[in-house]
Amino acid sequence: MAAPQSLGNLELLVLLAVLRLDDGAYAVAVRDEIAQRTQSDPSRGAVSVTLDRLDRKGFLQSRLGEPTAERGGKAKRLYTLAAPGRQALRTTLQGTQAMLQGLPPEIAQAGQP
Repeated sequence: MAAPQSLGNLELLVLLAVLRLDDGAYAVAVRDEIAQRTQSDPSRGAVSVTLDRLDRKGFLQSRLGEPTAERGGKAKRLYTLAAPGRQALRTTLQGTQAMLQGLPPEIAQAGQP
């Protein structure tokens, strides 16, 4: 059995954003979700390339939505989390949590309420 693939930081953020956005996940919405929640500014290109890579890996599933007038009749590519993506998320987050154990509280609890 192959070892589970670990995720890079942007891959992790993109998968989490797709999970949060549910059926509304498309490149611009994913980028906006990441920017809003992390106070960072990932480029549209970096997010689009990451979405495509995760789709090719089988972590995401994509489909074309309906064409819209606001996009000049072009359809959005919509993404949903696939089972391998859910497993990669779980594996990466478990590894991160394991690494946080035993660190000073101001580091280990960063971002927690």
